[in-house]
Amino acid sequence: MINKTIEIYTDGSSLGNPGRGGWGVVVVEKEKIIEELGGCDKDTTNNRMELEAAIEAIKYINKKHKQSTVIIYADSSYVLGGVTNWIFGWEKNGWRTANKKPVMNQDLWKELIGVVRESKANITWQKVKGHSGHVYNDKADEIATTYAANQKRN
Repeated sequence: MINKTIEIYTDGSSLGNPGRGGWGVVVVEKEKIIEELGGCDKDTTNNRMELEAAIEAIKYINKKHKQSTVIIYADSSYVLGGVTNWIFGWEKNGWRTANKKPVMNQDLWKELIGVVRESKANITWQKVKGHSGHVYNDKADEIATTYAANQKRN
């Protein structure tokens, strides 16, 4: 279906930083969860899992909701600042920060910007306050932390 609005909530978690980590994605249409995605890594950081959640959310959109309007909600200032602002300077400066140091998690930033650029969806990014009782953000957090703890979800 063309021109529908999809909301996506993303979150990442790590037990130790670095340590075992997980990411979670909750896809919502018309105030109903239509998909939950998650995964894990045995040795990672919270920021990497936050990025992985965003990447997997865009990959999902590129497969299932190509022509949709998509609002991606994240509680990570790192992801939001990077994808909406910093990444353009990083690319221009050869993946170096303003201090001339290599961008951390460069592999994931490059993958994220690649899947965003290939997307035909109209994507916007929004901040959601983490751990604030927001049902869909809390669900993404639950998925991420469950994967990080290497437990099966109900």
